Amino acid sequence: MKWYDVCNKISLLLHALVSAVGYFLIEAISRHSFTEAWDFMTGRPLVFAYNAALIFTTSLIVYLFRRRCFLRVFLCMFWLLLGIINGVILATRVTPFTGPDLHLLTDGMALLEKYLPKWGVIVALIVLGFFALTLFGLILKGPKFKGKLKYRWNIPLVLAGFLVFAGLTQLALEKRVLSNYFGNIAFAYEDYGYPYCLGVTIFDTGITCPRDYSEGEIKRIENTEKNLPETKDGDHPNIIFLQLESFFDPKLVDYLEMSEDPIPVFRKLMKEYTSGYYKVPSVGAGTANTEFESITGMSLHYFGPGEYPYKSILKETTCESAPYILKDLGYSTHAIHNNEANFYGRRSIFPNLGFDTFTSAEYMPEEEDKNPLGWTRDRVLTEEIIKCLDSTEDQPDYVYTISVQGHGSYPEEPELEEPEITVTGSPTEAKNNQWEYYVNQIREMDNFVKELTDALEKYPEDVILVMYGDHLPTMDLTVEDVKNRYLFQTQYVMWDNFGLEKKDVNLAAYQMAAEVLDRVGIHEGTIFRYHQARRNTKNYQVDLETLQYDLLYGERYSYEGEKPFKRTKMRLGIYDTTLNGISLVSAWDHTYRITGTNFTPSSQVKLNGEWYDTVYVNPTTLMISGTELGDFDRLSVVQRSNSSTRKALSKSYDRSCYMLYDDNKWKLPTEDN
Repeated sequence: MKWYDVCNKISLLLHALVSAVGYFLIEAISRHSFTEAWDFMTGRPLVFAYNAALIFTTSLIVYLFRRRCFLRVFLCMFWLLLGIINGVILATRVTPFTGPDLHLLTDGMALLEKYLPKWGVIVALIVLGFFALTLFGLILKGPKFKGKLKYRWNIPLVLAGFLVFAGLTQLALEKRVLSNYFGNIAFAYEDYGYPYCLGVTIFDTGITCPRDYSEGEIKRIENTEKNLPETKDGDHPNIIFLQLESFFDPKLVDYLEMSEDPIPVFRKLMKEYTSGYYKVPSVGAGTANTEFESITGMSLHYFGPGEYPYKSILKETTCESAPYILKDLGYSTHAIHNNEANFYGRRSIFPNLGFDTFTSAEYMPEEEDKNPLGWTRDRVLTEEIIKCLDSTEDQPDYVYTISVQGHGSYPEEPELEEPEITVTGSPTEAKNNQWEYYVNQIREMDNFVKELTDALEKYPEDVILVMYGDHLPTMDLTVEDVKNRYLFQTQYVMWDNFGLEKKDVNLAAYQMAAEVLDRVGIHEGTIFRYHQARRNTKNYQVDLETLQYDLLYGERYSYEGEKPFKRTKMRLGIYDTTLNGISLVSAWDHTYRITGTNFTPSSQVKLNGEWYDTVYVNPTTLMISGTELGDFDRLSVVQRSNSSTRKALSKSYDRSCYMLYDDNKWKLPTEDN
C-alpha cells in the first residue's frame, strides 16, 4: 500500500491537523512571533479552533476532485501567502491586511514595492517562484485519487460541512467568542484571528437594508424634522475643523505621573469655550473613520466590522457631506493634511466629498519640518489654514484639517535627549519611554493650537474652529486605565472669535458638523437636519441607520431618486506653481537653476517624460544637474508623493507647470503650444 493510499484513509484527520498547524504558522507570521502565536492559541483556544475550522472547511472542496494533493497544497499555499502578506504589511503600518486591500493583489509588483525594500522584493519573487514551480510539478506528476468519486455523497457532505460551520459561526457570535463589531481593526485581528477578520472585512461591508425600509418610512423620518427653523440669512462664518492625531488628555490615565501639564492651552480653552467628550468610532487607529463621521454626519456603527468607507463605498460614489451642503450656501471648501495626498486614498476620495482644494504635505514648503519619527510637525498647518482663508475674498470658507504629528507607534527606547516633560508611573520602562515621547509630541501640538488660535483671533473675518483628537493613542489602554472608563472618547473644543455662547455637551463625531451648523443658524442637508431635530429622541439610532442606507445604498428617496452631488474637480494645493526661467550655473556638470513660485521639497523636474533628480532650495528656486537641457524640448515641474512608489500628483487641475525648448531658448507655453 502506497503512502498516499494510507493518507487517503485518514485524510480528514490529516486535513484537520494541517489546518491547525497551518493556522498557527499564519498567526506567527502575522504577529511576527511564535511565542505570541502560542500565547494566542493557549489563551484563546476557542477562537484558535474556530479559525482552524474555517481553513478546514474551505479545504473540503478537495473531495470533489481527483487531484486532491494538488488542491490541498494550493490551498495551503494560498492561506500561507495571505499570512505572509499580512505579516509584511504589519511590519510597515498599524492596520492589517483587510478586504479592501485585496485590490492590490491585482497589481502584485505595486504591493511588493510599497511594503518591501529591494532585497525583500527579490526574496518575495523567489518565494512566489517556488510556490509556482511546486504547483506546476504537482500538476504534471502529482498523485491522483483513483477511487470512485461518489458525488451523490460527497457534494451533500461538503455542503453539510459548510452549513455546520455557518451554524458554528452564529453560535460563536451569540456566545461572544467572536464579535462582528471592530472598534480597532488591529486589535480585532489580534483578538479574533486573521482568517475570521479577513473574511468579515471581505464579505460584511456596507449597510444592511433595514427591515422596514420604504419610501413611506423615509418620508415619515423627514416629517420629524419640521420643527427646525429656516437657515439664517446673511453672512456666515468661516468653519474650520482641526482633527488632531491621537490627541487626548494624558491626565485621564490613572497610572501616569508627568512633570507638568502637557496640554495647558487646550485645557484652558475647554474651560472658556464650548467643550466636552468626543465619541469616536475607533481606538488606537482609524483616523479616516473619525474623519468620515465628522465630515458626513454618518455613523460607522452601521457599516461592516472594521470597514473604511474611504476604501469601499466612497470609491464608487459621491456622498452628502458638510462641504457639499456648504457649497450651496456659497462656501469654498478646503482639505489640509500634513501627510502625503495618497494616504487613505484621500486624493481620489475627497472629490467625492465635495472639496474644492486639497493641500497635502507635498504642497507645503515646510513639509521637511519633521519630528523624531519622521512625521511632519503640526505647526506647519497654521500658515496653510490662513492661506485657505485668504484664497477667497467674498465668500466664507470650510476648512477640514487633519494633523499627523502625534502618530504612533511610539518608541520603547528613549528618543528625546532632553524631554521637556518627563513621565513615570507606567508598568514598564519601555511604556514610560513611549508615554514620554507621546506627551512631548502633544505638548508641541498644544503649542500649535495656541499659535493657530492667536492667528485666528486677529483674523478680520468671523471664524469658528472645532478641535478634537481622532482617537486614543496606541498604548494598549484598557477601560480600567482611564478615569472616564471609556476608550472611544477624546475631547473637543469649539473655539470662535465672535462670541458664541459656551454650551458644554458630549457629542459623537457624526453629530459635530450638525451641531456647528446649528450654532451658526444653518439648517440644510438631509443628515445634518436629522441630527439637529432628532438627537436624543426616541428611535434616533434606528431611523439614522435607515436614512444612511437610503442615501448611500438605497433608492435615494430622500433625493427623489436622484443623485444630487457631482464629483468636484478638486485642485491640489491653493496657489499655482509658476516657472519664470532657467539659467545655467555650471557648464562643467550641467547645473541649472530653475526659478518660479510655490515650489516645495516635493517639487520634481520631468524632462521629456523622464523624472530628474531635483534639489529644493526655497519656494522660488530648484536646482538640477547632470544633463545638458538643450537636448530636451519640454521641462515640467510636478509635485510627487513622498511614498516609496513616488506617485506623481499631476492632473489638469493641480499645480504642475512646464516650459518648452524652441529656437535655442526656453519659453513659457502659449495658447498655441
